[in-house]
Amino acid sequence: MAKKKQNKKDLVIIGAGPGGYAAAFRAADLGLKVTLIDPEVNPGGVCLYRGCIPSKALLHLTKVKQEAAAISNFGVKFKQPEIDPKKINKWKNEVVKKLTGGLGQLSKGKKIEYIQGKASFKSEKLLEVSSEEKTFELEFKNLILATGSVNSELPNIKIDHEKIIDSTDALDFKEIPKKMLVIGGGYIGLEMGSVYANLGAKVSVAEMTSGFLPGTDKDLVKVFEKEHPFDTLYFDTKVEEVSVGNKKVKVQLKNKEGEKLEKKFDKVLVAVGRVPNTESLNLEAGNIKLDDKGFIPVNLKRQTNIENIYAIGDLTGEPLLAHKASHEGRVAAEAVAGEAGAGYDPRAIPGIVFTNPEIAWCGLTETDAKKEKKKIKVLNFPWSASGRAIAIGVKNGITKLIVDPDSGRILGGGVAGKNAGSLIPEITNAIEMGATAEDLALSIHPHPTLSETIMEAAEIFTGGATHIAK
Repeated sequence: MAKKKQNKKDLVIIGAGPGGYAAAFRAADLGLKVTLIDPEVNPGGVCLYRGCIPSKALLHLTKVKQEAAAISNFGVKFKQPEIDPKKINKWKNEVVKKLTGGLGQLSKGKKIEYIQGKASFKSEKLLEVSSEEKTFELEFKNLILATGSVNSELPNIKIDHEKIIDSTDALDFKEIPKKMLVIGGGYIGLEMGSVYANLGAKVSVAEMTSGFLPGTDKDLVKVFEKEHPFDTLYFDTKVEEVSVGNKKVKVQLKNKEGEKLEKKFDKVLVAVGRVPNTESLNLEAGNIKLDDKGFIPVNLKRQTNIENIYAIGDLTGEPLLAHKASHEGRVAAEAVAGEAGAGYDPRAIPGIVFTNPEIAWCGLTETDAKKEKKKIKVLNFPWSASGRAIAIGVKNGITKLIVDPDSGRILGGGVAGKNAGSLIPEITNAIEMGATAEDLALSIHPHPTLSETIMEAAEIFTGGATHIAK
């Protein structure tokens, strides 16, 4: 294909995920002429096409199924539901199509030039862009890299996308396996494992560490552990070998005592995290530096070591979260536009595991405080003392605040239980605003709601919560 050079662009963004399209939309609103490049037909990225949105759609479906079964204890009983994997898959795909299509229309409405294709560096000022129709060179004044991340792989396990699958494959429903192994007890493994388990599969989990969600506060994780839907848990266990034969997947496991186990499954899901997606960018030609973990170092404006080249989202390091990428994208766009004060400096970034029950946290964790030997006070309010929780049949839950013992300032917090992800923003906002436990305690919360658990946790600091003994 012939290469054609186009005129220099004001701002080019490579990658149209939550970071890339947020950057593009903000830049367009600020009056910049934007070119957005992505392999998909519409913006959305991994999050909308193969991650956040389809997985949460499926998790919602399975939560409804769980809750329908649970209320039989209260006198309302449903018949056992019929599972139609093809119809589930169709519904999930329709959700994705509607959202990505909407972003496509929004992109057009903001007069953003959208190129479906891939881009890589030829120099610090020049890109090579390939689409189905042509390959051409593109000069830019400013560039934002927003290509996200890809699934991590294990060197001893070959993913065949049939019997041994990754999280992208897991979202493409064809059948519900009878027996399934999830390798990895992080948030991706727990979320996708929960979907399959709640749709009828016997799901086991193998995790190298001693429990779910390594690094997360144990009291939050215990709330999920009490209700987890899994068959067998292999903690402190390494998966040494995986092989396919006779329509089964044979797995060799080794625990911390050195004992070896051999198990057979219908499918194995490898969910051991994600790594930055930089392989196709040819960063060397652009003289872009990487750190020792493969991430792109940036400053508060999200600038790389090259002044007019920015990087956002999963490319720039932990936490690998869509909402972090979106915020960084807006910051980068404002920096390119010359907005005064543009900078990325959050005090807290909420993280949520959308299992049932959910787990959420933000700011300083109790685990990190112990590692840093930081003096804190932990305020715990059990949901067994919440009127709303009891009324909806939820006793298993906890709300916690991490505060400075002297000033009472909110440093962090966590929630585990039903809809925890909808409660954590209040704690995040409290941290950002420099609020104290007294501020939260004096803010009147509506009754009866689960939000009261935040108020009552805060009351502990000022002398004792209304609904628990001092």
